[in-house]
Amino acid sequence: MQRSFQIGAHEIPAGPVEPALYLVATPIGNLADITLRALQVLAAADILACEDTRVTRTLLSRYGIANRPVAYHEHNAARAGPKLIAALKEGRSVALVSDAGTPLVSDPGYRLVELALEAGVPVVPVPGASAPLAALVGSGLPSDSFHFAGFLPVKDKARRDRLQSLKDVPATLILFESPRRLAAALSAAADLLGDGRSAAVCRELTKAFEEIRRGSLGELAHHYAQADTPRGEVVLVIGPPADTPASLEDAEALLLELVKSHAPARAATEAARRTGLSRKALYQRLLAMKDAGT
Repeated sequence: MQRSFQIGAHEIPAGPVEPALYLVATPIGNLADITLRALQVLAAADILACEDTRVTRTLLSRYGIANRPVAYHEHNAARAGPKLIAALKEGRSVALVSDAGTPLVSDPGYRLVELALEAGVPVVPVPGASAPLAALVGSGLPSDSFHFAGFLPVKDKARRDRLQSLKDVPATLILFESPRRLAAALSAAADLLGDGRSAAVCRELTKAFEEIRRGSLGELAHHYAQADTPRGEVVLVIGPPADTPASLEDAEALLLELVKSHAPARAATEAARRTGLSRKALYQRLLAMKDAGT
């Protein structure tokens, strides 16, 4: 049977693919964010494995792909994984997709790759959309070194412990978070990492209501504490720590310079942004300097 996919009114043949496990990136929202190579592999693979067949069928329907997806997710991985490996060992091709983005990023595909490599099966990445990278480049924060830390823990103590362990990582941090827990996560991050540390909340990336809100952790924590619970998927990006952590004493000269052109509260906010120190502590230091007649 001739496999194919469609772009607009054009039907494009999908030539056969070599036997292998293909890790195929799919759109994170906008269905136009798919590569031609991905469409070819999705159409031509002998088996198409996915997290949710309903989600994947929407993508397949958009591009006229007749391949029928089978489920592979965290609840059936122990049962479905060996079947996929058996098919690969028989010389068949398997394409693995997640519901959105690049497989193996916060999904059970990692174990399938382990089994494929143990069986001597080729593993082929087919790159494309990625929510962490989209958030990173859209955040405006340093991208030369970054650390993807997945989802923060649900419970407050575990979340704070995790953030504490990330505090001094010399890179921009990328985290997934539930909209329901975003305000609490930002509050904890501002407390532990410094409320002046630059960050961005990236929501509904590539979709109709995409939003990237930038500011300090303190500013973002305050905003989302007052706002309604946001909707959709959220990626939290937090800038790297200062190269040399500043002390309150080190910040005095900066505060004195800033207060010449800003109100004290604004001066403290700007100093917090530049140093990563607590805005509250800087404001108190500024008031103490004023009382001392500095």
